[in-house]
Amino acid sequence: MFENMDDEEILKELRQLTKDKECWKTNLDDVALILNGDYSDSVKAKALWLLGEMGLKYPKEIGLYVKDIGIYLEDENPKLRERSANAIGRIGRADKDLVIDYMDKLMKMRNDESANVRHAFIWACENIATNAPDLFCEKLEIFYEMISDPGEKVRIEAPEMFRVIGKTRPNCVKPYLEKLEYVAENDENPTVRIHSAGAIRITKKH
Repeated sequence: MFENMDDEEILKELRQLTKDKECWKTNLDDVALILNGDYSDSVKAKALWLLGEMGLKYPKEIGLYVKDIGIYLEDENPKLRERSANAIGRIGRADKDLVIDYMDKLMKMRNDESANVRHAFIWACENIATNAPDLFCEKLEIFYEMISDPGEKVRIEAPEMFRVIGKTRPNCVKPYLEKLEYVAENDENPTVRIHSAGAIRITKKH
């Protein structure tokens, strides 16, 4: 599908395909082949993002390619690590069993040097936790610590994990309510305060 196209043409095709969900199932194999081909990092990054969305909609079909996606969790390019984490999160939201072998690698990304990758790590975990919260009940300390991350985007996202878990496993979040209340009242960032308060509210409601 993408042979004899330059980067711009491929990116244009991928952008169009992202919007055209009706064509996802028939084009999934072609998009996945990009990951093993001689393409630029920007094309691969776009393909990874799209494969994540395709995998959320068609988990059975994406199963063949999870290994190819997972390889990029440890790529030297932070953008590709970020997009791989995004994709693993979306696929794991549809079916945790497809990504269970990559959970250890994913969890290591909390210490990534790139703030964007650390942000993608939290977002991926939230996606997986939406339908598989028990994978994270014992790991919430990680996300509490990330409320103090140097990266602002990371700090804003971290309390959201408590909201996701609090919705279905409030007992897992209850030990953190006092700490989250302190953050909700005292953090310098208004969005961190709002997200922490939201997590508390959801947890108490359930």
